[in-house]
Amino acid sequence: MKISMDQVKKLRQKTGAGVMDAKRALEESGSDAKKAEKWIAKKGLTRAEKKAERETKAGVVYAYVHHDGKNGSMVKLLCETDFVAKTDDFSNLAKELAMQVVSMKPKNVSEFLSQDYIRDASMTIEVLIKQTAGKLGENVQLKEFVRYSL
Repeated sequence: MKISMDQVKKLRQKTGAGVMDAKRALEESGSDAKKAEKWIAKKGLTRAEKKAERETKAGVVYAYVHHDGKNGSMVKLLCETDFVAKTDDFSNLAKELAMQVVSMKPKNVSEFLSQDYIRDASMTIEVLIKQTAGKLGENVQLKEFVRYSL
């Protein structure tokens, strides 16, 4: 089965996977884009688990205030390097986590990690973080959060 560069490009844009990973995913899935995305997600989780013991000494504190002005949160999201901390993927993850804190009112990090992700109930917050870590190639950890409400 011949995999076109257009297929590889579309899969890379959607998942952030490397060229060879995208091509291999398409080959393994018989050119089925949805199956290839799942293959990449699974591989990303495996990569993230291998990196989980690495030291996280960089990151961001992200603040979010809901449009009503009465609810907000701050999350402390860590990674290994400043380079990754400055990427759009890392910033987007921090934003999503902060919005989830406001929306779902978790009591602690452990409870938060086990919650369903508000944008995709088929995954938990822990899986969302691991997928991003796999994509970025670094250990990514939610260190702490705080929620404010009037």
